Amino acid sequence: MPNAVNRRLSAEVLQADLDCITALKVIEGYAPSNPADTLAALTDLQTRVAAAEEREFHLANSYAAARDETLALQNERHDRVKSVKNQVRAQFGNDSNEVASIGLKKASERKPPKRQSKPDGNGA
Repeated sequence: MPNAVNRRLSAEVLQADLDCITALKVIEGYAPSNPADTLAALTDLQTRVAAAEEREFHLANSYAAARDETLALQNERHDRVKSVKNQVRAQFGNDSNEVASIGLKKASERKPPKRQSKPDGNGA
């Protein structure tokens, strides 16, 4: 019965499979009734597995590099946007419509700070 193809086999199982194929190479007279179980078929399958693993490795590295580049560019963009916001504040003032148009609050729209009342008691 075949395994589910959506889960990885453990390293131990994969190594046991390789050990079995290696041991099969020295068994004289091995002649299976199923042609898919011949040593030549297993060797061909192992070659295809190795090629697929190599492709997966290279694609994983490419994905990681692309992810790192994306993160670096996103951070650079964020830094530039923060700088732009500061430039707009400096050029037009904290209470300008330009400040509001880039998503910041005008100074006049901010609530003034409230004094906190002192707790009742001796204060000691």
